[in-house]
Amino acid sequence: MSRAAIPGLPSRYPIGGQLPALYADDDFAQRFTAGLDTVLAPVFSTLDNLPAYLDPRVAPVDFLEWLSSWVGVADDPDWPVGLRREAVVRAVELHRWRGTRRGLVEALRLAVGVRAEVVGDGGAAWSATPGSDLPAEPAAELLIRVAPDAAGPGAAGLDVDRVHEIVRAMCPVHVAFRVEVVEALPGAPDEEGN
Repeated sequence: MSRAAIPGLPSRYPIGGQLPALYADDDFAQRFTAGLDTVLAPVFSTLDNLPAYLDPRVAPVDFLEWLSSWVGVADDPDWPVGLRREAVVRAVELHRWRGTRRGLVEALRLAVGVRAEVVGDGGAAWSATPGSDLPAEPAAELLIRVAPDAAGPGAAGLDVDRVHEIVRAMCPVHVAFRVEVVEALPGAPDEEGN
């Protein structure tokens, strides 16, 4: 989409009509201001619709990349437009959950279209009782099990490299992880909903 001069786009605020009465019948002044109206009409149209340009659900597709840079989302032009829009809309929520199980599961569901299960805690251990002995040394590796979602974009073929890329970006840097691809997650409903 272009926001340049659009042939025939009328200006909602024609300059010729706002000139003093002296120039109302001046042919040159009216033609000159009509040329300016042609140049300014797309600008006025864009400004009149500015809220729509800043809403990722309805913004022009070429604005999505710009909006995604505002909220820190990696915009992938290979993604379907609907998925790109959802990624921008949910960016703040996903940033809030970054580094957590929930954030990782949601990021994988959104970007790759898989259901995920995170096993382990990445080497974190704590005690709720003050003065107690230190807990046992936890396993320092996360296991991320992913299963293609029949309704999601991952159903056609799971891109394991993309899964690794997202897990690497969403996990804290000191946490080792292993990705396991499974047909279905334990306790998850199957295609019939059972």
